[in-house]
Amino acid sequence: MYDICTIGHITLDKVVTGQSVNYMPGGTSFYFSKALRQFEVNYKLVTALAEKERHIVDTIRQDGIDVSALPSEHTVFFENIYSLDQDYREQNVHHQAASFEVEGMPAIDAQIYHLGPLLSDDISVKLLKALAQKGLVSLDIQGYLRYVSNKKVLYRDWIDKHEALPHVSILKANEHEMEVITGKEDPHEGAKYLADLGVREVIITLGSKGSIVYTEGQFHTIPAFEPSAVVDATGCGDTYMAGYLFKKVKGATVQESGEFGAAMATLKIESSGPFSGTAGTVEDVLKNRRTGKLKNKKTSTVSTF
Repeated sequence: MYDICTIGHITLDKVVTGQSVNYMPGGTSFYFSKALRQFEVNYKLVTALAEKERHIVDTIRQDGIDVSALPSEHTVFFENIYSLDQDYREQNVHHQAASFEVEGMPAIDAQIYHLGPLLSDDISVKLLKALAQKGLVSLDIQGYLRYVSNKKVLYRDWIDKHEALPHVSILKANEHEMEVITGKEDPHEGAKYLADLGVREVIITLGSKGSIVYTEGQFHTIPAFEPSAVVDATGCGDTYMAGYLFKKVKGATVQESGEFGAAMATLKIESSGPFSGTAGTVEDVLKNRRTGKLKNKKTSTVSTF
């Protein structure tokens, strides 16, 4: 029995910021897995990528992570172009990979199945529902809201939300994704909407403004921690969720889990590439750094967290 099993594609990422252009592996499954490499947790990754990119899986295994790599003709290839403050990005996609289905999935038992679809057809609703019969489903909603037109990644509402969301225990959406799936501009109203559709624990991340968690009729306000520098926001949302779910399986409260995830995301944004710290370095942030405050300012661009 695993504590956490993540299911999602590893990507090839081109990351464009005001300071540099870098090529690196990416995707929810990559950043989430790398974030937990030095944590005491029984963890499993299920991914799919082309044979020529199997070396990426080898590097993850070298970190001591248990990986099942399913075959795919292509590996997902994303181009991420960030704004100067790294809170917002636009995306292009050049290749897509094989989807995850009930058929072909390895037999895995876990307390929490964390699903990280990157595009709308990555993970079937049938598989999501099947996993919910075995453990808790945690979902990063982003991929179910994305489709590709002329290589551009665009957003639209999830047609299967009424069927799927009653089977989701924990859902993470950023501010823009929340608006797309709920039609609400206020994060608190959006969180309530998703809870009414059956989600037990709704996390709305607000980039540098922090996050909120809505569960059992109560809101928990999670502050952002001030970074020493803003270098690369790619994977911050995945890092947040790695910290959040790690603390959840250890029995922490919602507030404790949210603040731990926020501190991990702060450390991640200070450097390029995935989070490389330990639980101890995260605790240092919680103890020593000044927290930011949530703001009500609304923007029309896309939050990356």
